[in-house]
Amino acid sequence: MPHKKRKVRKKRGSRTYGYGRVGQHRGKGQRGGHGKAGLHKHKWSYILRYEPDYFDKHGFRARRRKDENVINVGDLDEQVDQLLKEKKAAKKRGGIYVDLSKMGYDKLLGSGKVTHRLIIRVASHSKSAAEKIEEANGKALETENSRGVRSFEGKS
Repeated sequence: MPHKKRKVRKKRGSRTYGYGRVGQHRGKGQRGGHGKAGLHKHKWSYILRYEPDYFDKHGFRARRRKDENVINVGDLDEQVDQLLKEKKAAKKRGGIYVDLSKMGYDKLLGSGKVTHRLIIRVASHSKSAAEKIEEANGKALETENSRGVRSFEGKS
């Protein structure tokens, strides 16, 4: 809303209205280019302050990785009674046989404790998982892996 006490009233008659040498606030010469010009150059500080995600590339892209369905030895050991009830596991040769690949698991990891004698068939497993199973007099059997090569058949 216009009013009498605008700053320009004081500047009347001063030729440059507080903008220094002649012509410094005239025309289009003050804006540093049209639109988004100069954002990587003289308008970089504007980008840093007001639009930091404008150029939108940060960090690195991870390689595509197949998500494996994994289970820990300790979790499996806790679920043994339930698996026997559901007939997903069976007692064979003095141990409990579990086929994890039929249950949809790709890998067996070694976190937790093993209290049952387990015979486990799975596509792959970690060293610590195999060690814990063998300490409890069980076996870790690898099935054919994704490349179709039989890599390990339980030794003991």
